[in-house]
Amino acid sequence: MTDDVTISGVGAWIALIVSLLVLVALFAIAIAALIVVPRNRRPPSALAWLLLIYILPFIGFLLFLMLGSRRLPKRRRDQQDEINTYILETTDGMDRVSKDSPWPPWLEPIVELNRNLGAMPLVGGNTAKLYTDYSGSIAAMTAAVRLAERSVHVEFYIMSVDDETEIFFEALADAAARGVTVRVLYDHVASLRVPGYRRLLKRLDSMGAEHRAMLPIRPWRGQWQRPDLRNHRKFLIVDGSIAFTGSQNLIARHYHRRTRRDGSQLVWEELMVRFAGPIVAGIEALFATDWYSETGELLLRETVIPPEIDPGQGLDAQVVPSGPAFEGENNLRLFNSLVYAAQEQIQICSPYFVPDESMLYAITTAAQSGLDVQLFVSEIGDQTLVFHAQRSYYEELLRAGVRIWLYRSPTVLHAKHFTVDDEVAIIGSSNMDMRSFSLNLEVSVMVRGESIIRELREIEQSYRDNSTELLLDDWLRRPAHMRIFDDLARVTAAVQ
Repeated sequence: MTDDVTISGVGAWIALIVSLLVLVALFAIAIAALIVVPRNRRPPSALAWLLLIYILPFIGFLLFLMLGSRRLPKRRRDQQDEINTYILETTDGMDRVSKDSPWPPWLEPIVELNRNLGAMPLVGGNTAKLYTDYSGSIAAMTAAVRLAERSVHVEFYIMSVDDETEIFFEALADAAARGVTVRVLYDHVASLRVPGYRRLLKRLDSMGAEHRAMLPIRPWRGQWQRPDLRNHRKFLIVDGSIAFTGSQNLIARHYHRRTRRDGSQLVWEELMVRFAGPIVAGIEALFATDWYSETGELLLRETVIPPEIDPGQGLDAQVVPSGPAFEGENNLRLFNSLVYAAQEQIQICSPYFVPDESMLYAITTAAQSGLDVQLFVSEIGDQTLVFHAQRSYYEELLRAGVRIWLYRSPTVLHAKHFTVDDEVAIIGSSNMDMRSFSLNLEVSVMVRGESIIRELREIEQSYRDNSTELLLDDWLRRPAHMRIFDDLARVTAAVQ
């Protein structure tokens, strides 16, 4: 009996000590979170993290340790600084910029902002061709590779060998066989998630291509950073003279998604652009940056002097890189600057539209100021949380006067571009969401020229023709449970 009482007393003391330790740990986590979480973080993001940590202290704190820092390892940031210096010292084409009428007076400081943030200059004398047909862009890239004489540099967020991309990989193999240097970069996590990853690696090995996974997550090799920091860039550069970039990944248009319950299958609508001229050197420099980060090999820029073209026909263009390797959120600063500079209209196409507070204010302010502001998004989403977080902004946008066009299902409008007045366009890989602003390595190209704006206006009209306009009265009648889910998803989007 005495032994039972003793054991019971010891158990009670152990339980008390454990409880006290848990309380001390909870108190320490609460204090540490208040000190650490808000530092150099946007208030909405800090509040979301604090809310998660206070509701689920241990889980939330562990997640913060894993995901709380959006900075790449110091070695990568130092490499970015080296590349920036290299770019500043080796860029050309600045003398071809046409600043005659109608050069808008507000553009000069934005060009300087981009130069200071990403090191790339505005260069003139460029040509551009837009591709909206999914298979057509793959065919165009394939044709460019088949004409390669010296080098082919390929970098895509998602890469897969399948029925639609097979012709491109055949062209790569042929290029390598005739002595062309083929270098390939693909995002590790994104490409690993799609079927056929090992087939991709074997195919690249068999053709003799030099290839690397970007931002690999391999702790057993000492390769580790925040796992959701991804390289979202997409481009192809051939012989340093032609470059493709935009929204499209190198994968079948259906992304290997299963048929839906209604018998349909999601397909992706994209926009790619083929550049020639001095701007190609800027895109090539970004590939060199990423190659250097993954291999430690600094690629010397090929000396390619593009032919002079009629100044009245050439486009001015500027590459704007962004991502956690930079101190500032380059794309967010550029986008906000352009929205505030607009005098007449802003047309935005973004598949994932989850703006931070500054961008939301800029867009709604423009609409409330009487500008024609239109947003093109998809009627259906391929990423549930992001899709519902996006929907949580619709009411505020509609009340401000923004017109919202929902591209009809089962197509995912994945193109990423926007136009400001009849002056400037942005085309690239960056969404207008907090992930693209803070966590992903992105590429945007700012372009000025009447011809490309005219083509983009036609593309925007094609979106309207295939969309349904969302009206405020209809949106307010959506089910209450959907509103709740949208708002909850919005909170999770702020956790960065």
